[in-house]
Amino acid sequence: MRYFSIESSQMRRMAQFLLALVLGLALLTWAASSVVRTTAQEWFERDVNSRARLALAGARPSLAAAWNGDPGALRAQIVALNRDERVMGVALCNADFTVRASTPGFPEAFGCWAVGSRVRGEDGWSSVATLPTGRASVNAVPVEELGFAVLVQDLSYIERRESQAQTILLVTFALLAALALGVPMFVARWVRSGRRAELRKVRMEMEEQPEDSSLQWNAERLKRTLNRHLHGEKIVILSNREPYLHVRKADGSIEVQHPASGLVTALEPVMRACSGTWVAHGAGSADRETVDRFDRVRVPPGEESYDIRRVWLTEEQEQGYYYGFSNEGLWPLCHVAHARPQFRAEDWRQYREVNQKFADAVCDEADSDDPVILVQDYHFALAPAMIRKRLPAATVIVFWHIPWPNAERLGICPWRDELLEGLLGSSILGFHTQLHCNNFFEAVDRYLETRIDREHHAVVRQGHRTLVRPYPISIEWPVRWAETGETAAESRARVFADLGLKPNALLGVGVDRLDYTKGIEERLEAVETLLERYPEFRGRFTFVQLAAPSRTKIERYRLLNESVEKLTERINARFGQDGYSPIVLLRAHHEPPDVFRYFRAADLCYVSSLHDGMNLVAKEFVAARGDLKGVLVLSEFTGAARELTEALIVNPYDMEAASEAMMVALTMPAEEQRDRMRSMRAVITQFNVYRWAGKMLEDAARLRSQERVASRLSARSLVG
Repeated sequence: MRYFSIESSQMRRMAQFLLALVLGLALLTWAASSVVRTTAQEWFERDVNSRARLALAGARPSLAAAWNGDPGALRAQIVALNRDERVMGVALCNADFTVRASTPGFPEAFGCWAVGSRVRGEDGWSSVATLPTGRASVNAVPVEELGFAVLVQDLSYIERRESQAQTILLVTFALLAALALGVPMFVARWVRSGRRAELRKVRMEMEEQPEDSSLQWNAERLKRTLNRHLHGEKIVILSNREPYLHVRKADGSIEVQHPASGLVTALEPVMRACSGTWVAHGAGSADRETVDRFDRVRVPPGEESYDIRRVWLTEEQEQGYYYGFSNEGLWPLCHVAHARPQFRAEDWRQYREVNQKFADAVCDEADSDDPVILVQDYHFALAPAMIRKRLPAATVIVFWHIPWPNAERLGICPWRDELLEGLLGSSILGFHTQLHCNNFFEAVDRYLETRIDREHHAVVRQGHRTLVRPYPISIEWPVRWAETGETAAESRARVFADLGLKPNALLGVGVDRLDYTKGIEERLEAVETLLERYPEFRGRFTFVQLAAPSRTKIERYRLLNESVEKLTERINARFGQDGYSPIVLLRAHHEPPDVFRYFRAADLCYVSSLHDGMNLVAKEFVAARGDLKGVLVLSEFTGAARELTEALIVNPYDMEAASEAMMVALTMPAEEQRDRMRSMRAVITQFNVYRWAGKMLEDAARLRSQERVASRLSARSLVG
């Protein structure tokens, strides 16, 4: 009886174990079924949306060509898009949200008015919704400035495929459950349990709850992001331009100046929010007198929230690295502005030497083995790999502030491979637009032996992965220079008094460095064309160009300076009268408060860049107009034109079109000005510089977590 009792007890325990095992497998099967259903739905929806975007993108040129032509041809285009049996309907909508054409049976829920307000930017808008007939996918893309196209597809077939996938999964798990009843499976599961527990633990470290995306990005949120994801680590920024220069004046006193730089405009608020060290070239005439024995100085004056570490260059180094390779080589190479790049071996030697000098300074400022380092712009293409060599665990984020050329154009640079290899030393490489990212992938694919991971938008070279992402740069919000006690009316009165303008005068403004990529000559010629075509503006319209002298040691810039001066004199001689000058050229450095005073006083701001990465002047003008007045005339060749779509977008090479846009701006009703300005300010409010920096830091934190996971699992595998 005792033997029977012991045997029964063992059998009961075994039965309990097997029952628990079967129940566990059943629960696992249910969970896996749910995961498969969700994953399959996401895969299929992503595939449908991708196909729809490709179809609409391919049809966009032919739709634009037929838009205002034969209605039959336009209908033939949408019928062609509607041939797929899964397409429920296609509609073409005008820019005013009225229907241009549509196929029979097009769902009313996705009409022009319902979709139009959501179509923003070149990529358009997509969504998934539930109709009485089932789930449907809707994709809408703009067709130039004519309107937009909407394509709706039936997603009900996905449910059938999900059902098939679940059936296969259930059968598979049933077979596995039968096999799992054996003791060997139990032993294997027990052995593997330790590794699974470790994996769960590591994953929990990665999967932190994201911050509420509805919250406004500001300095405080950026600080929280840094503290949360990167544990408040010190940030080191590397750039050629420093945010504050100490300059000795004629009377012997020292004043602090803010350089005219979009890079500084964007990064300085980030540094004030995050603290750390900014490594830069000490170029001010009194910079050496204001640093401590470690070549550091605390800034901003009166706030002292971060350090500038100044690096000194010899005249030979500055000539070769900055004026030579950077600005006579890389600058014209990356900008389609019809200036021939100059490549000299001596300039390249100095560029490498200076990049190493700055990379060493950055590493000296790092306070850990895995610092967060932000390398800025084309002056330091080689520095990321140099930093990586000395600090292998560093998170190096590079942002390229100017356009990246296509592979053919990059190919003329004798040291193209070295530039690419240097940039691939970064952890994350950021550009303004997806087009620039695509150009970089194309160049890497053509000139280097690498693996391009297009699914994750990364380049893998010699085991190191570099993420390549678009991060459209912006400005702080609110802009501190706009937060003054001076109203727009007071600014206008002060500027008008300084310029000697009549109360009923109309004022246009341009703010740039004197650089041939900014289209200053084309801008002044557009003003001349305006006065030619619309005589009513003669004697009343004045255009003020704030032009900070730039790179005057380079002949191309000296010639530009002379050309702008002669052009101004010619236009003023032609249309000037009785003390009136249509062009006022102010060639001097202007501090931000002065610039924003002109922004608030102007009736229009014309940004005429011939090729630009972003152009923050456009965003600064919008930020300055708290009164919701003024009109932005914006070159289509700027990154800002993709975001500030309510500006008057022009081709700066087309003088008649540009002059007409200025005429429209000067006669635009106040209500329309308010609507346009309100919309653009909303964009900048949401997509400000804190969001720009925060997204890069969040991606950096995610990347660091992934690398730690990979390292720990690799170490455990070796131990096992």
